Amino acid sequence: MARINDAFLKLKAGYLFPEIARRVAAFAAAEPSAQIIRLGIGDVTEPLPPVIVSAMHRALDEMASRQTFRGYGPEQGYDWLRQTIVAHDYCDCRIEPDEIFVSDGSKCDSANILDIFASGQNRIAVVDPVYPVYVDTNVMAGNTSEAQDGYFGGLTYMPATEANGFVPDLPDGPVDLIYLCYPNNPTGAVASQQTLSTWVRYAQDHEAVILFDAAYEAYISDPAIPHSIYEVPGAREVAVEFRSFSKSAGFTGTRCAYTVVPKSVQGLAADGGRVSLHQLWQRRQATKFNGVAYIVQRGAEAAYSQEGRQEIRSLVDHYLGNAQIIRRTLEATGFEVYGGTSAPYVWIKTPPGTSSWAFFDTLLRKTHVVCTPGSGFGAAGEGYARISAFNSRAAVEQAMQRIRDRLDV
Repeated sequence: MARINDAFLKLKAGYLFPEIARRVAAFAAAEPSAQIIRLGIGDVTEPLPPVIVSAMHRALDEMASRQTFRGYGPEQGYDWLRQTIVAHDYCDCRIEPDEIFVSDGSKCDSANILDIFASGQNRIAVVDPVYPVYVDTNVMAGNTSEAQDGYFGGLTYMPATEANGFVPDLPDGPVDLIYLCYPNNPTGAVASQQTLSTWVRYAQDHEAVILFDAAYEAYISDPAIPHSIYEVPGAREVAVEFRSFSKSAGFTGTRCAYTVVPKSVQGLAADGGRVSLHQLWQRRQATKFNGVAYIVQRGAEAAYSQEGRQEIRSLVDHYLGNAQIIRRTLEATGFEVYGGTSAPYVWIKTPPGTSSWAFFDTLLRKTHVVCTPGSGFGAAGEGYARISAFNSRAAVEQAMQRIRDRLDV
């Protein structure tokens, strides 16, 4: 009989978002007349920008002709897209086009990057509360022991609390891999230039690698906040960065992202030699990934056109406007509220004595609004909930009206 990867058995029975879907489906079945408004999973709702749609249509037409048809593309992405990304996103950061790896999602890349690191031999640090993928994929990879009281052995959890502005302190001792996400999912916190500089210095001092998730950088509204960790001197030697078109250009159903792996970031081989992570990631992608569809990459390229940037700015502003409505309503209702200014998520403290899942159930039952329980992001998220700004303006306004009218805090 085939042996399984027992590490999977350490995971909870259900991933956070499928569990939310299960509870919502059960409620909908019991209350078929309820008009449910989903502000839980961070999935975009607005259509793709017109310039992107037009570019994809043109690319699809190309596929209908023998003269312009394309089969397999380069696993790392077409050169014209990689060059365009560098020209617009990294013009001042000394990033080269061949250090850009186009993919089908930053979630996938943040998980798959573990392929190039030794299983069970690295000290791994995550922010708490944390995007569940960072933890669960390390569990799957065999980098942890069993969980106790919500925490997996083998991981260093860095508390992000009200006291530290949801920006954690440095680990007490050395670690090898550090997951950072800014603007943060789930708390909506941002990291200043000084904060990122502190992390880069720590990584340099301890020869660590920072895995920096910048999926929400388009939502940064403060010009003093860095959009990329490579704006910090020295980051090219210690950081891998993940970016996505999902939440900025609406590609959640279209799938396109990219990961930046500078040639100067190194890891340690078993024989003590230093190896470029770039060459390992390139080899991994060439072996396990066939690249993003040509049609999708043409759409991503169009996102950088002048018209595309204007349309994306309008899209981002729409969701940020939703976040402001959510913030104002919840504050006026009596909640302690965080985030929502440079991120599409609002992080709220649940009423005293109310657990995250109890609040989720109460909100769904009384207002027919779906949130995400904070405990789903780790033990430090208990007593909080995340409200997503990803929906239509009408849906957000109706959801907030229900909360004002039906919820007692």
